[in-house]
Amino acid sequence: MEKKQIINIINFIRGFDPRTEDDLTLPVKKQIDLLIRHGLKGTFLLQYDALINPAFSGMLKELDPAQFELGVWLEMVEPLNHRAGIPWRGRYAWDWQARYGFSVGYTLTERERLIDGLFTGFKEVFGYYPRVLGSWAFDAHTLRYASETYGLDAACNCKEQWGTDGYTIWGGPYGQGYYPSRENVLCPAGSPEKQIDVPVFRMLGADPVLQYDCGLDVSALRPTGCQGVISLEPVYAGSGGGGGEPAWVDWYLRENFSGRCLSFGYAQAGQENSFGWPAMEKGLIYQFDRFRQMQAAEEIQVETLGETGRWFKNRFSATPPAVIAAVDDWKGEGRKSVWYTSKNYRVNLYAEDGRFWIRDLYCFREDYRERYFDKVCDSDKLTFDNLPVADGIRFSGGGVRGGLYPAAGAGLPNEGMPFGEMRYTESDGAALVTFTGTPCGDVTFTLSESGIRIQADRDAGLRFVNRFAPDADGLPQMRRLGPAALGLTYEGFAYTLALDKGFVDDSLALTTEEGELIIRLDGAAEGKPAVCPA
Repeated sequence: MEKKQIINIINFIRGFDPRTEDDLTLPVKKQIDLLIRHGLKGTFLLQYDALINPAFSGMLKELDPAQFELGVWLEMVEPLNHRAGIPWRGRYAWDWQARYGFSVGYTLTERERLIDGLFTGFKEVFGYYPRVLGSWAFDAHTLRYASETYGLDAACNCKEQWGTDGYTIWGGPYGQGYYPSRENVLCPAGSPEKQIDVPVFRMLGADPVLQYDCGLDVSALRPTGCQGVISLEPVYAGSGGGGGEPAWVDWYLRENFSGRCLSFGYAQAGQENSFGWPAMEKGLIYQFDRFRQMQAAEEIQVETLGETGRWFKNRFSATPPAVIAAVDDWKGEGRKSVWYTSKNYRVNLYAEDGRFWIRDLYCFREDYRERYFDKVCDSDKLTFDNLPVADGIRFSGGGVRGGLYPAAGAGLPNEGMPFGEMRYTESDGAALVTFTGTPCGDVTFTLSESGIRIQADRDAGLRFVNRFAPDADGLPQMRRLGPAALGLTYEGFAYTLALDKGFVDDSLALTTEEGELIIRLDGAAEGKPAVCPA
């Protein structure tokens, strides 16, 4: 199967931002000029206050629809609420707090009225309904209503982050695209009956090695409440990396579009206008020139968001397994990271300082309801999540770095297992990651849709110990259900890790049998789970 390598250049437009006095039209003009100069396709998503402002709509109406796509950015603003007949309670005409600026701050009926106002308003200006929608965060009901009422080719939401800007979007697919559950927009659907048939693509191009641990302080009593950002956004640069740092950009494009992706490679580029042109200028100029070069060399395809959505729908009837594999970090310091996502789970295999472990493991269950499924968010913050097993940032603290750590025999995990090389291959729709030269010989992880198979060359009693700070917030309850099953409960929702081979010992470590461990993560061993309370 062709493994397409896709970049969507998506710039979204705010008409008002109380945090800045910058000219909000200048970035849009400059972005258009750059796209035309380099012959690159682009998508512009308009917030309602920009949509009704002729300074923005006038210049966008002149664009060639073969090169440019227009859609909507879903954040609430005072004029949209007025159009929908809903009182505006925000501090400013646009307010970034969750209870005011996002769909989750409104009742289900109000969410529908806001979508109606946004989509009909777009049609009044441009003559047609938008086919693409984006937002840092939207709920399942809103996405489903927009799609079923007006038709959508694709949507996009924020990358994984913990607390950044007050928005926690954590435990979902790490990159690429997925079909969300009708009950949890961050969770891939596991069945056609629960699937919203609109692919959602993760935005911003997160650093697959360093972003996850951004803000990690193992010595602190609690993990960071607000992560920093290491992403393709051109306003981020410096020693930490990011889209304004040419060396980081080159590394990111090389690793993300290496072909080590299983199904397809994807990244979203671009920048919101409210950062101002001076902050994004150098980074965008460099990136767009690199995109032009890579497209000419047939290394990537630059598409509109809608084009990618239509291709995705035509190619995949369900969420495809996908990988982001980085064989080194951007500074060449030996860190390695493999993110695997299927419709059933996500896992991150990670290595630094010559040792490897499982940094992150989350289960996806389509019946695990998002907090705002039928309730209104009354906070300035919002949270979308899934079902944790191991979490290297949330469950760290007090001297413990969270994760599932390999150990040989009765030995302690000791911050990961030493290895020689990490090798990545693909076979029969699965990703194979081998760590050579460990105390257990070569250890191979076979990552497939239904679960994880771990094989060791030597039967040295390989086991995986789940390490976490005992008082970590959001830690699931864990219990041994028998010799081959680990039961977990998170936010009142019960789920199971079933072992087809291996066993769960009394300490809840997952232990190999004859050098092999097979972890079922598709929920097949579970009864019908209870509905998650708010």
